[in-house]
Amino acid sequence: MSASFEKFRLSKQLNFAIDDLGFTQPTPIQEASFSVILSGKDVVGIAQTGTGKTFAYMLPILEELKFSKQNNPRILILVPTRELVLQVVENIESFSSYMNVRVVGVYGGANINTQKQAVAQGCDVVVATPGRLYDLSLSRALKLKGIKKLVIDEVDVMLDLGFRFQLTNIFELLPERRQNIMFSATMIDEIDAMINNFFISPEKISIAVSGTPLDNIVQQCYQVKNFYTKVNLLAHLLRDREEFVKVLVFVANKKSADRLFEVLKEEFDTEMGVIHSNKSQNYRIRSIEQFDNGKNRVLVSTDVMARGLDLDRISHVINFDTPTFPENYMHRIGRTGRAEEEGKSILFYTKGEKESKEGIEKLMDYKIPKIPFPKEVEYAKELTPEERPEEGESKNYNRNIKTEKRGAGFHEKKEKNKKINQGGSYKREIKKKYKKNKTRGDKNFNRRNK
Repeated sequence: MSASFEKFRLSKQLNFAIDDLGFTQPTPIQEASFSVILSGKDVVGIAQTGTGKTFAYMLPILEELKFSKQNNPRILILVPTRELVLQVVENIESFSSYMNVRVVGVYGGANINTQKQAVAQGCDVVVATPGRLYDLSLSRALKLKGIKKLVIDEVDVMLDLGFRFQLTNIFELLPERRQNIMFSATMIDEIDAMINNFFISPEKISIAVSGTPLDNIVQQCYQVKNFYTKVNLLAHLLRDREEFVKVLVFVANKKSADRLFEVLKEEFDTEMGVIHSNKSQNYRIRSIEQFDNGKNRVLVSTDVMARGLDLDRISHVINFDTPTFPENYMHRIGRTGRAEEEGKSILFYTKGEKESKEGIEKLMDYKIPKIPFPKEVEYAKELTPEERPEEGESKNYNRNIKTEKRGAGFHEKKEKNKKINQGGSYKREIKKKYKKNKTRGDKNFNRRNK
């Protein structure tokens, strides 16, 4: 046991688990968070993916968690994706291997009745995606009144996925007296608003800010003409199997992921996998496992699906699409160059993405070296529907109908039809005869005007 972990004065059970896991000393976020979380204060932690956030909040929670026979959970951990649920459950089970802690993971895309049965058997810790947790709470299969600590991990991704509504509803179902613990890789306005509404004087811990460039990652970039030229360039790079051993390819959205996979699978079918939120749960889990164990050499992913996943020894991260938010670039390249190994990152950018690239460089205060476009790679003329020139309003014939010259049928109104309706003649005559006094007592007014 390292002296650095000994200063936490952990229980023997946790010390045994740390020894089994081979941890020698805490990461900066673990060291900074331990005493604050243990004190019971609300905590907001800002740290990059891969800095040991899960252990940072679970270590003090497990240290304080005492044995109980109650069925309702005491700890609630919310994560954005199904894959993260499985990973966090596995981590907690390894951290608590010498303790009697019941952990249940619930997520969408799986049989809700099976999860209801698992929860009914009793648990201490629930790890859940917001949507499925809310469904279980509404059906009263899962009661949240016993929750003492709420952990929201990767909250920025949750907000990107549109979970704000579910999170707000979950807050209302929880008891007011609880400890709130939130971890995120970036701080945005929506997170600040959530903190102000639901947290009580939280203590902020910021470690490894997103804009800090990673010294052990070699960064390069190519200026590319369009999507299908990017495909040609990527295929050219992937043919070097000795150099590109384990490659994580990031795309902007699900449509791009499927389009890229369809084009490349003819040549790299047995070496490629793809994950995004529209894929089935089993397909996604299988793709990640095959990539992690080396069966697949290339994994195509959207930003959201790859956040927080613990993938080791990635040789290259290829940014097929330039991320709009500069912080996302840092999360992407952080998947390589782990455990003090050298990693490599390659960015593809088009003329339209140049501004986003410059935003990334401004955030890092670092100019990404530009590599000349390989002569042997063909420039593609084909454009995606998104890249094709948009038809302007001049093409909208409904809006720009030319004024036609009207014929004899379009005559002016007759004189009698131009008259304005002034009401009945009887009312006009009566009104004219019996005028109201201009002012009270001005009797001469009516006499003068008769």
